Formats: sequence, structure tokens, C-alpha cells
Amino acid sequence: MWSWLQKIVGTKTEAVAEPKRAREKGRYKADDKSTADVNEAWVGGVAPVPKEKIKGLSKKQRKRNGA
Repeated sequence: MWSWLQKIVGTKTEAVAEPKRAREKGRYKADDKSTADVNEAWVGGVAPVPKEKIKGLSKKQRKRNGA
């Protein structure tokens, strides 16, 4: 929904926070492999789930392969 319409109607959707990398003095913090249940490299201790890759060939690749 658009933000101006949300103000009029009053419905609010929960905003999903983007996962953030943990930093230490401006540098990325590494994950401690000895703690399997917590991922120190990410704020909140949970790494984001990777998006699925789109399978198939792109237009450029199809053109190159002659398909």
C-alpha cells in the first residue's frame, strides 16, 4: 500500500528489517566457528537466507549458443 493511503486508512504493515553485517571498528566481524548456534558476523546472530538463483539462460547466452 502507498504511504499516503496508509495514513488515511490507518493500516500499518510491519517493516521487515534488512539484515546487517556486524562491524568492529569499521571492519566486518568474522563468524566464530566454535559457536554453532550463533552467527557473530550478523547483527542479531542470524544470517539472512540466500535468495534462489534464477535458473536458465539469459538472452545473451541463448543468442551465443544459437538456441
